Amino acid sequence: MTSTPLSRSEAKDLTRRRLIRAALSILDEEGEAGLTTGKVAKAAGIAQSSFYVHFKDMPELLRVLGEEGGDRLRGAMREARRRAREAPDDLERHRDAFRIPLEAICRHPELLRIQLRARHDPSSSLRDFAARTAAIYREHHAADLAALGYTADDERDRRRLEMIAEGIDAATNALAMGHLEGRYPDLEECADVLVALSRGALRLLRHDSGGTPQRGEGPGHAGFDGPAEERAHPGGAQQGGGEEAQQE
Repeated sequence: MTSTPLSRSEAKDLTRRRLIRAALSILDEEGEAGLTTGKVAKAAGIAQSSFYVHFKDMPELLRVLGEEGGDRLRGAMREARRRAREAPDDLERHRDAFRIPLEAICRHPELLRIQLRARHDPSSSLRDFAARTAAIYREHHAADLAALGYTADDERDRRRLEMIAEGIDAATNALAMGHLEGRYPDLEECADVLVALSRGALRLLRHDSGGTPQRGEGPGHAGFDGPAEERAHPGGAQQGGGEEAQQE
């Protein structure tokens, strides 16, 4: 049985996907310093000159890597938050809303490092992209918090929702990097700390909005169970999840 030949557009898309996968692999193994058009093209099995058929330059390829990874991560996070809303007493579902971004950062940490550097480097060609990406995460997170019932009826509440979202996102990045550097070896403990931080911040917002927060309501209200060595892990989750996340 003979296979149907690929069309020109299909073959081009396949080559583009190979370049993207090759670039991500090199980033994971060597960091940004090891990323060159020649090395990416060689790893993808094409001539270096063919790289420019698919991407204008390396910053464009990095933008595509960031966009695709960001889209997948935001989709997974939104689904985790939806699942947590459906089961407010299921602590593991609440942890998932924080565990998922931690594990994603640990799988491909150089993508985050590149974006963080770009945001603070006025000369970086990726600076605007990095700022837009951070804004998208912040807006999506704030929208999910609003969907939990936290009011955003006036400018102050909208601002505070955004501040909480940005603060939790920044804390997530910091704890993931701390895990990769070996300072916070238990990724499950990092997730618990994020749950506790979010819970406290959202209680402040709910109190200021005239309501009384309820324990276990929404991802931000899952309880903090104490030290990692004293926790039970429902569903068979194990400590040291960060090591597994990096190997996936």
